[in-house]
Amino acid sequence: MSIMFICIDMPARDIYHDAVKNALIQAGWIITDDPLHLKWGQKDMYVDLGAKQLLAAEQGTKKNSCRN
Repeated sequence: MSIMFICIDMPARDIYHDAVKNALIQAGWIITDDPLHLKWGQKDMYVDLGAKQLLAAEQGTKKNSCRN
């Protein structure tokens, strides 16, 4: 599971940036990029935050995990 917020130009961080980032971290998300730079053809785009979450499951004594 991934989450991204996309902007065309890298804007100044708004008042919600740190609050959203901290909430994601507290909910178990891993911040992968802050910001993430993407190039699409001739356009440069920036993702405000890139994040992923570790998913895990247990069955009896066996533990499985999956990174998305």
